[in-house]
Amino acid sequence: METTSISAMAGTAASAASTSASNSGSAGAALSSDFQTFLNMLATQLKNQDPLDPVDAEDFAVQLATFSGVEQQVMTNNLLQSLYSQMGLSGLADISAWVGMEARSIAPAYWDGSSVTLAPNPLAAADEAYVIVRDEDGNEVDRFEIDVSADPVEWDGTTQSGAVLPFGYYSFELENMIDGDVAATDAVETYSLVTETQLVDGQLILVLSGGGRILTSDVTGLRRPSGAS
Repeated sequence: METTSISAMAGTAASAASTSASNSGSAGAALSSDFQTFLNMLATQLKNQDPLDPVDAEDFAVQLATFSGVEQQVMTNNLLQSLYSQMGLSGLADISAWVGMEARSIAPAYWDGSSVTLAPNPLAAADEAYVIVRDEDGNEVDRFEIDVSADPVEWDGTTQSGAVLPFGYYSFELENMIDGDVAATDAVETYSLVTETQLVDGQLILVLSGGGRILTSDVTGLRRPSGAS
């Protein structure tokens, strides 16, 4: 009777052991709990077996083999988690040199009085191009025409009417015009200063000026700030 329960517990432990290493925090704890329960049940079975009708030798061998397999899986998961953590720390050290650089991405840029560099990429067939400026709530606060060119554009926080916008986050879109019609509207990449690098839940994060955060995978370019040696 105990043999069936132990086999079921072994199946549960083996199933838990297959959990991905990326989820090994909670899954690892569950696996360790099942493993300990399995061990306790095996010991209880041996302690309370009927001397006149002991556990069949073949069944006992299967249980011991399962016990060994679960133990090895626990050790393997712990090793994978250790390697995963080391790789994350290694990656964090690698991108530490990004601090002080300007990262290009489609993330909103924080305007604090200093100009923000835009990196538009208009359609080759466009005959006009307009940058649309939106505030943190997504409201359009300004638009202005630029050359149909991939040359960087400096935005100084001033609208076409001469009003100075409040400090904060702004996102930018590029409206591509062909023969007076909107052919496409694309996000405009901006450059933001990297102030810190972080490792959060196994992901490498860049903290930008103003406090914004992006994944390193969102970065499409890096450059030194103008005037930096």
